[in-house]
Amino acid sequence: MTQDELKQLVAREALKHVVEDAIVGVGSGSTVNFFIDALAGIKGRIEGAVAASEASAERLKKHGIRVFDLNAVDELPVYVDGADEVNEHLYMIKGGGGALTREKIIAAVAKTFVCICDASKLVPVLGKFPLPVEVIPMARSHVGRELLKLGGHPELRQGFKTDNGNLVLDCRGLTIIDPPRLEAELNNVTGVVTNGLFARRPADLLLLGEAAGVRTVKARGA
Repeated sequence: MTQDELKQLVAREALKHVVEDAIVGVGSGSTVNFFIDALAGIKGRIEGAVAASEASAERLKKHGIRVFDLNAVDELPVYVDGADEVNEHLYMIKGGGGALTREKIIAAVAKTFVCICDASKLVPVLGKFPLPVEVIPMARSHVGRELLKLGGHPELRQGFKTDNGNLVLDCRGLTIIDPPRLEAELNNVTGVVTNGLFARRPADLLLLGEAAGVRTVKARGA
């Protein structure tokens, strides 16, 4: 199976976790685009969606799915999103598309976080994928120096601004042994909006697309 076929497979499987007559949280990225397309087939059974990016919101609207502002939502039973890397504890690196802050906010609100991705994203140790860090523009140099102190090699994502109007530093060279600790440490750097480690609020469930089909993974110890 091609990578796109695996993404489609997990996107369709994720529909089983969507709660009827409720609002569903929708992330961003290529795998999520397949989920949005699949969601269109059951749009009459949901109230609508909350989107983690302007691009996802636009795709939802094109399918005729009502998009809600998160501030107008009392509860969010399920959030579905992809990952750039994920480990056996369901800690993730996210933000390759630059929507990490909004993704993290929606994940914090959701009762259940379902991660969907193909098998290539499952890794033993996080860090091969560059860790995105969203920063206030005037803090770019300061944050870059702090990342260097941690052993990382930050690069400004050229020609890119987040939906929040901020910059992204992609930090290479980190072998992330303790994701929750590093997530908290980075978020305490003045000028950082948030970073792409999703460990303090990991996924609850991983739907992993493999050649044999979809494998459901729960966090170790869950």
